[in-house]
Amino acid sequence: MSALRIILGDQLSEQISSLNGTVLETDVILMCEVMAETTYVKHHKKKIAFIFSAMRHFAENLRSKGYQVEYFQLDIETPLRSFTQAIEKALAVRAADHIIVTEPGEYRVLTELECWTEIFELPVFIRPDTRFLCDHAEFESWSYGRKSLRMEYFYREMRKKYSVLMEDDQPVGGQWNFDSDNRKSPQPTLEVPDTYYNAPDAVTQKVLDLVEAQFPNHMGDTSQFHFAVTAVEAKAALKKFIEERLPYFGDFQDAMIQGQPWMYHAHIGLYLNVGLLLPLDCIAAAEQAYRSQKAPLNAVEGFIRQILGWREFVRGIYWQKMPDYSALNFFEGDRDLPGFYWDADTKMNCLHQSVTETIENAYAHHIQRLMVLGNFALLAGIDPRQVNDWFLSVYADAFEWVELPNVTGMALFADGGLLASKPYASGGTYINKMSNYCKGCSYKVNQKSGPDACPFNYLYWDFLDRNREKLGNNHRVGMMYKVYDRMADDKKQAIYYDS
Repeated sequence: MSALRIILGDQLSEQISSLNGTVLETDVILMCEVMAETTYVKHHKKKIAFIFSAMRHFAENLRSKGYQVEYFQLDIETPLRSFTQAIEKALAVRAADHIIVTEPGEYRVLTELECWTEIFELPVFIRPDTRFLCDHAEFESWSYGRKSLRMEYFYREMRKKYSVLMEDDQPVGGQWNFDSDNRKSPQPTLEVPDTYYNAPDAVTQKVLDLVEAQFPNHMGDTSQFHFAVTAVEAKAALKKFIEERLPYFGDFQDAMIQGQPWMYHAHIGLYLNVGLLLPLDCIAAAEQAYRSQKAPLNAVEGFIRQILGWREFVRGIYWQKMPDYSALNFFEGDRDLPGFYWDADTKMNCLHQSVTETIENAYAHHIQRLMVLGNFALLAGIDPRQVNDWFLSVYADAFEWVELPNVTGMALFADGGLLASKPYASGGTYINKMSNYCKGCSYKVNQKSGPDACPFNYLYWDFLDRNREKLGNNHRVGMMYKVYDRMADDKKQAIYYDS
């Protein structure tokens, strides 16, 4: 009996379930660079380069440990169009009795996998992805019968399950969540340590050359590529964050400073999402920093909540609600995504900075994504499908299972409140409080209407006005409608015409 074992590009962990029980003498590991995976949306050049380089390094690591690896690099002349085509090519070279694969992270890939038994007339065993800390059945059990699904309560159960930041059956520090301590306004003089930098080796350089040649019209370029591409390097990136930036992550995790794209964030989501890091290792490292008094509780709890709470929660929502979730459009947004999301050509400095950093780094931290880029798309009524495609395209850590709930549910409230209890909508005041972007802007953040007013200000009130029928009974938004109702009619008219 011989197995063809498939390793997808976001499954680069020696602990991946598809490798369990491998017979080195007979089983073949198949990895492939597939054209369709690079072009179903126009992925950022650095994102493609990161995944291909990490895949090639992982394949070499497996070979060094005795695995038989069949690896198909992207052939520009005759590229493989799909995973199915790659398997067909592999089976033509070497027969197998069955196929083993770990469940994919994206619904569209799962639909392709589910056809393989019929296509190849072989048993196909789809194993659960045990890298995650809450499986589908457990999430279904937790969510069953609940009127609303809120991450906070899910997170508490996960803390208890894995005994993270717990003392007996109580949370360390006497409370579950320290988010109220994590909203300090930034000072431009903050000295933020650099993120992890890794010089490309020969393998990575070949990938960079390939990407520049093959994908000239995709966002960004491959210059100054510095991502980790192996598990060893990713662990070094985690270590650097824990030692240098975690102590201040809590205080300034919502802060934005012009010219500081990384701030105190970990920038490890891309490594977690392809398997170079495992979530429990990251959680343990952060908790150890707290236990050894190297980082404060508000920073450590906030970081752990992103992994143990939010990351697991959005994955649970994704698999429970797909495929219908991808089509939700609660506010019926139908405007096209503005061109400045691709080229940063806008006089709104917060958007210009966030898009520019996205172009340069295939990265922006979560407040830039939520309260600048997502907030504008929400207020302006942009078509959620176009917004989702953009977010999926441009960020190196973006895979649909994590991107779609964050954008549809969190940023756009397009699911009508399944994920969040209110829209994360705001005017320019929030951005001014949490950044220094407004000081360098062509618009005036303190002006509410007129040609010089910050567009976020009048778009915010216009958003509330045109969606009153859908939001008027939301208790978390009710106060803002009272403020709007007290406005003079001429001010409301100015908001309408400016929008």
